[in-house]
Amino acid sequence: MPQCQRCTTARAALRRPKTGEHICKECFYLAFETEIHETIVGNALFRAGERVAIGASGGKDSTVLAHVLKTLNDRHGYGLDLVLLSVDEGITGYRDDSLATVKRNKEQYGLPLLVVSYAELYGWSMDEIVAQVGLKNNCTFCGVFRRQALDRGAVVLGVDHIVTGHNADDIAETVLMNVLRGDFARLQRCTAILNQSGDEAIKRSKPFKYTYEKEIVMYAYFKKLDYFSTECTYATQAYRGYARTYLKDLEALRPSAILDIISSGEAFAAPVEEAAAPRGVSGGGGGEGKRKQGKAARAPQNDAGECERCGYMSSQRVCKACVLLEGLNRGLPQLGIGKTDALRRKHHLAEDAGALGRRIQHMDAVRSEAAAVAASAPTLDAAVDRLHLRGALSEQ
Repeated sequence: MPQCQRCTTARAALRRPKTGEHICKECFYLAFETEIHETIVGNALFRAGERVAIGASGGKDSTVLAHVLKTLNDRHGYGLDLVLLSVDEGITGYRDDSLATVKRNKEQYGLPLLVVSYAELYGWSMDEIVAQVGLKNNCTFCGVFRRQALDRGAVVLGVDHIVTGHNADDIAETVLMNVLRGDFARLQRCTAILNQSGDEAIKRSKPFKYTYEKEIVMYAYFKKLDYFSTECTYATQAYRGYARTYLKDLEALRPSAILDIISSGEAFAAPVEEAAAPRGVSGGGGGEGKRKQGKAARAPQNDAGECERCGYMSSQRVCKACVLLEGLNRGLPQLGIGKTDALRRKHHLAEDAGALGRRIQHMDAVRSEAAAVAASAPTLDAAVDRLHLRGALSEQ
């Protein structure tokens, strides 16, 4: 291995997948962490004093994210109050093992940890859902339920901001999937580094937006971080797998393809941003047509309504999670997958039927619990110690 191209004194330990540089370990650590810091600062992701929940699964992305965020928070004085927030989907032999890793991370990084579960929130584990749904559409249920589970856990903790370990590869795959499905609405949103629907909604951001998956693995390996590396046992037929395989083939031919695809996705969002801009305000121009690292697209803020059943933010009368849960309770899991109205007519189902079985706890009750927690536990450590997400479902 040749000399490090940065310090020119140490012997290179790796060739960076992102830039092709031959670089030593110490220079790699510094470059990796500095690029993430520049992304955070360039997009003003955080404010001093924010409570930030790190979506922790025990995998490489969330483990490296927790390590790097704690390091940067200490080094640069972000002033963040960090907490690990995990979701137990109820996948035997997978999530129980990965949560054991998260619990070790809690001790290693000295961060409080809260775990919320599908069984408590929805009355169904993923094992039970897959037994009814099969392996074809189970990722739809898991994605919708996980997003709301994270938000509900964050609300109870009084968290302002959720960060996730979505990396550049993940975002590029999502762009490809939305192009292949012709889903222009999601294509406009999927590259945003920061999302917030309405002023009161919890922010979500992706500090790893420009970070290559291979470099995350290298960082975790050289730093000897403790993470869980097994893939989800129910994701074998996920549509994303095909996009991932295609992206890896492109990356092998041209490593910059990952960032190029993200840039293309941002270009689709640009016309929407320009249309939403006030008169006389240009959405682009000059040399800003090309996106640069550290200056990412943000999703426009939408004034979302609320689900009439659970009070969660929704652009429809009933949110997707409630529709999916209703389908499971009725023994019609396809109710939330296909054309819901057509299935209701076919099976003569009233939309506001009284016997829907278990329902998701209303957000008003979650906010009341949050207020009680805040009054009795002013710090995150105390909140996690005292918090028990029980009674998450109400029989109706």
